Amino acid sequence: MFPVLTVEDLSKKYGKKLVLDKISFELYPSDILGIIGPNGAGKSTLLYILLGIVSPTTGKIYYFGENFFKNRSKILYKVSFASQYISLPYSLTVEENLKVFAYLYEIPNINKTIDELLELFKLIDKKKTLTRALSSGEMMRLNLVRAFLNNPDILLLDEPTAGLDPEYVKYIGDLFKKFSQKKGLSIILTSHQLGELEKIINKALLIKNGNPIAYGNLTELFQKFGVSSLEELYFKIFV
Repeated sequence: MFPVLTVEDLSKKYGKKLVLDKISFELYPSDILGIIGPNGAGKSTLLYILLGIVSPTTGKIYYFGENFFKNRSKILYKVSFASQYISLPYSLTVEENLKVFAYLYEIPNINKTIDELLELFKLIDKKKTLTRALSSGEMMRLNLVRAFLNNPDILLLDEPTAGLDPEYVKYIGDLFKKFSQKKGLSIILTSHQLGELEKIINKALLIKNGNPIAYGNLTELFQKFGVSSLEELYFKIFV
């Protein structure tokens, strides 16, 4: 099995400040990788580099065996992103916002696809609602619907359960695992909700001050550091 994403010695400097220092990892089909670290560790910067929003200072990125920097537009048709920090146009309805992205990605059967995803993420009753009227949790779920529109092979998620009620956190986590296991979707996500994150991910990359502290299979990391939970691992490394 070949990796769908390979990151080699990725570093990023802003002036003299080193934000990321030689980050390396691989992502395989159906992997769910959690990027874990305290605020300011460089997690979001790493995601933005993987999307091509921020350019690295050094390092290489290969998606599906292809050089990301030479094939960015082609690759990004197979990659999607959702974040609590993304704002969609408030003057459009939920349906209108999704149709804009559906047309950009040339999604077939637009109406059917949108309705199915709205049902899946429990937003179908908000279809005609103006986006400005959504709660923070509903806005996050709308961002997730948008991220799934193009049926991506890789999904990058920055705090995807932020603002969600506990029952939705579990439901969304179960959806991620379902898409991963049944459709081979690979996911990279950040989250401070360690208990829920542990139920979703099978791999972890731990970063502190831009430095990779540990990377690997979650079970193997527990054994290596002599812990029994992700929360224990976090406090052992970062506190």
